[in-house]
Amino acid sequence: MKYLVTGAAGFIGAATCLKLLAANHTVVGIDNLNDYYDVNLKLARLNQFKDHPEFTFIKMDIAERATMSELFASEQFDRVIHLAAQAGVRYSIENPDAYADSNLVGHLNVLEGCRHNKVQHLVYASSSSVYGLNEKTPFETTDSVDHPVSFYAATKKANELMAHSYSHLYNLPTTGLRFFTVYGPWGRPDMAPYIFTKKILAGDTIDINNNGDMWRDFTYIDDIVEGVVRAAEVVPERNDSWKVETGSPASSSAPFKVYNIGHGSPINLMEFISSIESALSIEAKKNFREMQAGDVYKTYADTQDLFKATGYTPEVGVEQGVKALIEWYKEFYNK
Repeated sequence: MKYLVTGAAGFIGAATCLKLLAANHTVVGIDNLNDYYDVNLKLARLNQFKDHPEFTFIKMDIAERATMSELFASEQFDRVIHLAAQAGVRYSIENPDAYADSNLVGHLNVLEGCRHNKVQHLVYASSSSVYGLNEKTPFETTDSVDHPVSFYAATKKANELMAHSYSHLYNLPTTGLRFFTVYGPWGRPDMAPYIFTKKILAGDTIDINNNGDMWRDFTYIDDIVEGVVRAAEVVPERNDSWKVETGSPASSSAPFKVYNIGHGSPINLMEFISSIESALSIEAKKNFREMQAGDVYKTYADTQDLFKATGYTPEVGVEQGVKALIEWYKEFYNK
């Protein structure tokens, strides 16, 4: 099977490429290698499989319509796993244009490439951020997601709507995955697990939002990638008996599905920090502060739909996952 993976130098993208290559697939990875965070980390991720005979990397921006069109026409992919995006809740407040370019225009270019080149299945990254003001937990894909609290979340909800329109109009099978707080080795420097690890080791003070009263469905990278690859293998089909009035918004009469992908057991932020402190044998210097703009109080994934479809179930607990993250961090940065 020939896969395109967008965002191949990213945290989830690089791990997904490794998983696909291990399963003997051919993979073309693209990434624009922007400087939202350390480019050297992205290059190091790519270095893990640069010499693999079944992997090709192309530096490319998904927002560039002509080059994306040429790529799809020349490569003729069987399946696409679209993980490229401008990430980060707070940065979307500072620079919304970057999100419009990558998450909206770029997503459209991927949809157009799939449509015109008979791609069998498009799997794309959504986000738990789409649940916005929803306070009912666990978050279910049957819940309303019409009230995002960040522009980033709004673009991810838009991705789902755009995908549905292409599934409906062009019979393109699409699957959206709402990721919940992914962490682990090779993680993003702008996310809390990485920031906490770096600052605690350096003896710096960590900022703890909402005075520590926050909950996250922390999900280890290996569990996430297992779910992504399994989802790619389950191609949605049309369901002519589905109706708007009675059907789930995560499904459709079109070949369209949306799933949560998370651990399914939220952890208090202070408990997660304690796990890092324990693994490092260092007590963190803490600055407790109010809730920050764009934050949500609690994320908690109901993953039953994904389990039923793929057999996916997460296996790595926080203690084990944090230990792996810290071991990687110390080795990578020679700490």
